[in-house]
Amino acid sequence: MLLPEEFVKKYEKILGKQAVDFFESFNHEAISGYRLNPLKATLKTYPDSIPNTLWGHYGKVSGKSAEHVSGLVYSQEPAAQMVAQVASPEKGMRVLDLAAAPGGKTTHLLSYLDNTGVLVSNEISTKRSKILVENVERFGARNLVVTNESSQNLSNFFKRYFDMIIFDGPCSGEGMFRKDPSAIQYWHKDYPTQCAALQKEILAEAMKMLAPGGTLVYSTCTWSPEENEDVVRWLLSEYDYLELVDIPKINGMVEGINMPQVARMYPHLFKGEGQFVAKLRDVRKRDTVKVKPGKSNLTREQFKLWLDFEEAHLKLKLSGLFQTFGNQLYLLPDDLPDLAKVKIARNGLHLGTFKKNRFEPSFALGLAIKPNDIEQFVEIDIEQFEKYVSGNIVQLSEGFQNGWYQVVIEGNGIGFAKVVNSTLKNYFPKGLRFQS
Repeated sequence: MLLPEEFVKKYEKILGKQAVDFFESFNHEAISGYRLNPLKATLKTYPDSIPNTLWGHYGKVSGKSAEHVSGLVYSQEPAAQMVAQVASPEKGMRVLDLAAAPGGKTTHLLSYLDNTGVLVSNEISTKRSKILVENVERFGARNLVVTNESSQNLSNFFKRYFDMIIFDGPCSGEGMFRKDPSAIQYWHKDYPTQCAALQKEILAEAMKMLAPGGTLVYSTCTWSPEENEDVVRWLLSEYDYLELVDIPKINGMVEGINMPQVARMYPHLFKGEGQFVAKLRDVRKRDTVKVKPGKSNLTREQFKLWLDFEEAHLKLKLSGLFQTFGNQLYLLPDDLPDLAKVKIARNGLHLGTFKKNRFEPSFALGLAIKPNDIEQFVEIDIEQFEKYVSGNIVQLSEGFQNGWYQVVIEGNGIGFAKVVNSTLKNYFPKGLRFQS
């Protein structure tokens, strides 16, 4: 791989004798990885576990596989998996993923939260926020809101609110050179300094949203000290109530440059791509802002239609704030401030649609709940799965009454569909259909 001359000079100076092995690693294939989703009902045993992780594996998964469509697996390279693992939020926390697309860190954080607390995943790019929504929906997120805001606007609504903030900053992308060689063309010797200035602007807004006693996890997919250790030093100087938390160095991680508490991942030492991560704790007395609870805007008729559906089809009672947008019903996490003036890309869990005198469940609901939580589900095999995801109906054996069923493949839901006269009608979203 042909690397920029200034880049080579820079890392010869930083890495010294290790530089030869570092540059040689760019001639090797990028390392792929994926995680299992503990929110799903049925997990599988997969080979090549990433050491010292709960759900990580080396390897690739097909986007057309049943495991991917049901949200059982999520592709994410091993170094990137370390960011949410360093964060490891506790159940019940209020968490912000400030630059969340395409969703790797958000879905990993969801695994730790286990459908408790609140996760706000923000992405300023409208296009990228749509990808984020698709990924979190497939993962089965129930305690999450996806916002589409600048950090400046977001900080107006979430002052001192979050127990934990994860910011994987827009960076010079040096750690992605091997995975995405096109990133090389954007690099120049001043690029890291320019990125660091942007990171500081966003972090200044993030700090307005961090509750006293909270935790900030800052990461980049670059090795540039201007964007990494120098930005951490800036944080420590600007906010004297922050202190570094030592990150255990596992799987080939190394200490930062003159900063042993942070972690660096180099591809000649760590089996993965490039990453930097720092964890900072607010040492002030914990003080989480109380918020005025939102109000449901359902009509009596709508609420009755939902309750009728819930009683007839669900074995669990979903809790949270029920809100409608047009004829669409959503379930928001409790403990959120008023988001009426916030640009929303996914307003909690989409439950379904109100139609004349009835309620129809959503694709998202069928991904977010387990077969054991449903009165009726229909398990399809791989051949039927291939027909279903391509938009075709599926003929079932006799014995299925007419009505709504969760469609299940290999123990995990892939939405709801109606059975009519032993025929499984196709409700798989048109925009997601594919030929196997």
